[in-house]
Amino acid sequence: MDEITINITLLDRPFRLAVARADEERVRKAASLINERIKFYAKHYAYKDAQDLLSMTALQFATSVVKMESELTFKDQDLGRKLNELNALLSDPTA
Repeated sequence: MDEITINITLLDRPFRLAVARADEERVRKAASLINERIKFYAKHYAYKDAQDLLSMTALQFATSVVKMESELTFKDQDLGRKLNELNALLSDPTA
């Protein structure tokens, strides 16, 4: 695997990570999204410390993942059903 070492910063804290070269852009974008969301929560909500901000950010992203997984599962199942229906129509000699 082609790995590179990158530096990212989360909550003004630097992290050195080894990532696949193909994933570098995604990791940097994810770090940027996390930092943006943390700034949003810091501006709009009361908090005691950085852990509160990280917790709210983690919850928001985890909720998004759960929603997307649910939508993907529904689409996969619905698409599979529709394809089976089309296949049945195309295979039917009386049609």
